[in-house]
Amino acid sequence: MTETRDISDDLERLRWPLRLTYAGLWAERIARAFWPLWTTLALTLAALLLGVQDFLPLEAVWTGLGLALLLALGTGFVGARRFRRPTPREAVDRLDAAMPGNPLAALRDRQAIGTDDPASAAVWRAHRLRMADRLKDARAVRPDPALAPRDPFALRYVALTALAVALVFGSVWRVASVADMAPGRAEAMVGGPSWEGWVQPPGYTGKPALYLNDITLPDLEVPQGSQVQLRLYGEVGALAVAEGVSGRALPPDHDATAPAQDFQITQSGRLAIDGPGGREWQVVALADRGPKVTASGEVSREAEGMMKLPFTAQDDYGVTGGRAVITLDLAAVDRRFGLQIAPEPREAVTLDLPLPITGNRAEFSENLIEDLSEHPFANLPVQIRLLVDDAAGQTGESAALSVVLPGKRFFDPLAAALIEMRRDLLWNRENIDRSVQILKAVTNRPEDLIRNERAFLRLKVLMRRMEAEAAALTPEMRDEFAAQLWEIALMVEEGDLESARQRLQRAQDRLDEAIRNGADPSEIEELMQELREALNDYMQELAEEAQRNPDREMSQNLEGMEMTGDQLQQMLDELQKLMEEGRMAEAAELMEMLRQLMENMQVTEGQGGQGGPGSQAMRDLQDTLRDQQGLSDDSFQELQEQFNGQQGQNQQGQQGQGNQQGQNQPGGPQQGDQQGQGSDGRSLAERQRDLRNQLRGVNPDALPGQGSDAGERGRDALDRAGRAMEDAERALRDGDLSGALDRQAEAMEALREGLRDFGEAMAEERQQQGQADQGEAFGRADPNSQRDPLGRELGEMGRIGSDRNMLQGEDVYRRAQDLLDEIRRRSGEQARPESERDYLRRLLDLF
Repeated sequence: MTETRDISDDLERLRWPLRLTYAGLWAERIARAFWPLWTTLALTLAALLLGVQDFLPLEAVWTGLGLALLLALGTGFVGARRFRRPTPREAVDRLDAAMPGNPLAALRDRQAIGTDDPASAAVWRAHRLRMADRLKDARAVRPDPALAPRDPFALRYVALTALAVALVFGSVWRVASVADMAPGRAEAMVGGPSWEGWVQPPGYTGKPALYLNDITLPDLEVPQGSQVQLRLYGEVGALAVAEGVSGRALPPDHDATAPAQDFQITQSGRLAIDGPGGREWQVVALADRGPKVTASGEVSREAEGMMKLPFTAQDDYGVTGGRAVITLDLAAVDRRFGLQIAPEPREAVTLDLPLPITGNRAEFSENLIEDLSEHPFANLPVQIRLLVDDAAGQTGESAALSVVLPGKRFFDPLAAALIEMRRDLLWNRENIDRSVQILKAVTNRPEDLIRNERAFLRLKVLMRRMEAEAAALTPEMRDEFAAQLWEIALMVEEGDLESARQRLQRAQDRLDEAIRNGADPSEIEELMQELREALNDYMQELAEEAQRNPDREMSQNLEGMEMTGDQLQQMLDELQKLMEEGRMAEAAELMEMLRQLMENMQVTEGQGGQGGPGSQAMRDLQDTLRDQQGLSDDSFQELQEQFNGQQGQNQQGQQGQGNQQGQNQPGGPQQGDQQGQGSDGRSLAERQRDLRNQLRGVNPDALPGQGSDAGERGRDALDRAGRAMEDAERALRDGDLSGALDRQAEAMEALREGLRDFGEAMAEERQQQGQADQGEAFGRADPNSQRDPLGRELGEMGRIGSDRNMLQGEDVYRRAQDLLDEIRRRSGEQARPESERDYLRRLLDLF
């Protein structure tokens, strides 16, 4: 009985594996027998979902449906004959065959001999129990339709793919349109023939499709090129289409009663559906106007000889592309010297016009900026034509603009001569003999013209090569000679400035990459030293360049930011400090700021290299302003630390803490000069006192503008700054940090006003005396780039920021309102300390 009970339990576990295996047999035999049927149905349904019936003649649709029905019936009949219903015994045999030793067959067996022998009976029972144990691992057998041999062309996969595409891109509602194509259906629905029509404008217009059945007005305006689709239902011949909008020549056998008619609107005219329930429209075809483009300004020369051309383009539906074609204006060329002979043919220069990345391209203004300083047309008269295209393939062209193509300017006489010989060589290869002779004459006495020994040696080698290749000069060799003449001219013009700039750029890139990748401190230290050396070399080359070319265009904007070499070194020191402290994100930002400053760097050189009147005093005032800014930042940090300390004490409870809380309040005992001690042991009040003494030490007579209105305003501003510093010192000694911050802000504002007034006075004096900017200052911002690396306008005399708007237009007022709203919100937060809320309320009173 134990054996029977155990085996019965094991057989009970086979219930679900047997059921699943039995179901798999059904699925397997159904798939084998009826895969042609569901393949036919899937293909037919996919075609209907995609709307194939809407593009075929009615007869073709019903013929196709009839064939599909016959094919479905045939495959269904064949499948029914092939299908053989599986039995439960087959499921048992399949499951048994999937297990080792066929345990189910063993359990169904009976002992044939030895039933009376106890030993034989025990062996038999042990065998049955071992087979029953194998039933514990029984798993349902997966069905195997084996359709690949039956479907060698994988038609079932084609049908499934088509059905999936139809479900994604088609519409289920299109299947119902087949019922409307039944004979007599249209008459049953509307009591007679019916029709449907659509007008689809070109996609680039962005206009929606029109359903003609809903348009009752007699006039219809649509873009030219719109596609018309008409469908006539009912008895053939009851409705007919009459149109004069397509402009097509209809053949004599044209059938105006065809159930499906498609054509394009190319002209204005009449469109009508004649017959019961018909309608008529007067169609106005709106022509697609061609695009237009005009030069909205003059061609100008930008930095390093780059060309800038502002233009305006417009189109009724949007410009899709544009280009500028630059051709040589031979009639306007001064045909002298190397330009006397006819030029060699050259292709026109074609430049792609910049288009707005976002927004509407129906009308926009952009600037074409391109560097053509090395092109043979540079500094020669050219004609520029602007062309733009629209989606319809139409092209608009501007009037030819006759200008001199901007190029890089060379101030050194030898460099200018090399560039002229390069121009003649690119004009015509026959000029090579003349160019070599002129270069020999120029280099006859090199000590008079040539200061760069490397450039002189390269030029001598190039002259020998040009002389050797003069007899059979190829275009490739000519272009190589022109490229070398350009490089030598740059060496002569800029000395080693270009190599120094490249070295500085490489040092910046390497250090920036090391910062972002988390390099070792030793590697960063080496790269920092390399950057310092490269910066020193670059600044030295800048100074030498200013001495070599005193007539070169220099920055004369006194309102631009000046930065001395010491200040740049201070930035490097701050960068190294940030990296040593592990503040890599801030170091990366400072590195990017330094990169932007170096890109805008110039040198201004005065007479004799001596500072002009008031230069040293102005620099002293700049140092005082910078130190006052640092002290104000430290004072604000001290106020924040006091607030954090108060919050920590409040969390410890109120018992026995009264005296300590009083000591921690601003103005409490033990405050005084012990606040904010720095590394040098000085308190905030002592540092403020030293700054006040430093301001008093500035000699008023050394400042510019003696007796002028601007100079007197500057001196009054310094007096206000001194008084504000004295009040700030007193507030720091009393422990009133918020009051000290207000007085320090007043002192900094007065210092800025004084620097601005003295700068105006200095500018007036230099204008009257006709002097150039005196002294040597590194880092004057280029007048064409009056913004700092953060995009803000540069301040006066070394200020960070300016009184000018950071934003332009209405955005200024929006930003100001946002700031005032934020101040009001913070002033109303009760969780903030009273000192901070009082400070915010005073800000609201000021503004």
